[in-house]
Amino acid sequence: MESIRFIHTADLHLGSPFIGMKGLRKEHWKKLKDSTLEAFDRLIYYALDAKPDFVLIVGDIYDGEDRNIRAQARFQQGMQQLAEQQIPVVLSYGNHDHLSGKWTRFELPKNVYVFDQSVSQLELETAGGRVVITGFSYGKRHVTESMVDQYPAKRDFESFQIGMLHGSMEGDATHAVYAPFKKKQLLSKHYDYWALGHIHKRQELHRDPFIVYPGNIQGRHRKESGAKGFYEVTLSKSETALKFIPTAAVQFDQVAVSGKGILHMNELIDACRKELSLHGEAAGAAIVDVIFTELDEESYQLIAEIPESELLETLQESLELLDSFVWIQGIHYNRQHSEAELSPLGAALIQTIEEWNTDEWKTVLKDLYRHPKSSRFLEALDNQAVMNLQQAAAKKIQHSMQAGE
Repeated sequence: MESIRFIHTADLHLGSPFIGMKGLRKEHWKKLKDSTLEAFDRLIYYALDAKPDFVLIVGDIYDGEDRNIRAQARFQQGMQQLAEQQIPVVLSYGNHDHLSGKWTRFELPKNVYVFDQSVSQLELETAGGRVVITGFSYGKRHVTESMVDQYPAKRDFESFQIGMLHGSMEGDATHAVYAPFKKKQLLSKHYDYWALGHIHKRQELHRDPFIVYPGNIQGRHRKESGAKGFYEVTLSKSETALKFIPTAAVQFDQVAVSGKGILHMNELIDACRKELSLHGEAAGAAIVDVIFTELDEESYQLIAEIPESELLETLQESLELLDSFVWIQGIHYNRQHSEAELSPLGAALIQTIEEWNTDEWKTVLKDLYRHPKSSRFLEALDNQAVMNLQQAAAKKIQHSMQAGE
């Protein structure tokens, strides 16, 4: 037995609606709206060129249980392309695209194996040896019970054993806790590799054997920043090698712009354009938060005297001629001097509002949203709106409640 090579991806979220993004020009909005599909195309193109032994897709292929029909058509086409090159695909559905949803069905080609809601195993014969893959799909949206005990322990030590699991490690609250597991539970199965999904951040929970989250293939908001993609895995009985392949069509990021020594607004605009041009050259299309750093008293006052919405609009317009699409969605300030430090009360307030979930925000704002006149001008209080509120509130507190004031 030699080695096998496969693609491990998860959380494609095809058809993500990108709710909450405002102000983009029509062509830029279309690029963002199509970004999950473009990222998926990049995955397929890579697989067609690299010709792995098989492809694993570990849950949340679609963003919703209704499975957007355009996204399904693109996925079916991608699977057909892989079928023509005789590349097997093994997939499971997760909490977003669970089996109890209602959708217009597409027939997938015969190279695609889909796990049902019961834990089961699939055997594949590859040039590097036999592979046994274990997994399941979500039969309903909320799978809160642990499923790991239903995974059989490895008995055939001649074959490669891979576990596919869309879920979260106990104690990890970055996402809703579904199909929870403990690391020692996974290790007790003696598999050669655990292909995880659900958490949108690349993570290696363990090595020898590898227990891996590849993250999602396309960021969907500012909390999913940085490079996104999938792993190409080369697995033998003696070692495992991971190669990260970026796919994001639009990258969410934070970009620092130094305000050191800046006295005039044109200097600030030029500094911002320079940094974002460099970022665009490196990352391609991007939606960013600009963080002004090294602000002394004079440079801070230059910014503080201007309404934030006006400054944001001015900076956005200054980027229109860049070669790459770069959009500023928010502005933040890091002042330099100690007198700009946040007061203890201000820090406590920020910590409190950052801990509020969507339901708590709805409770706090219920009178405003119920008002017959104001409610019509307010956007729906979804997760993106809550993030915007948290950041705006924190910024206001930082400006108003500095130590010594």
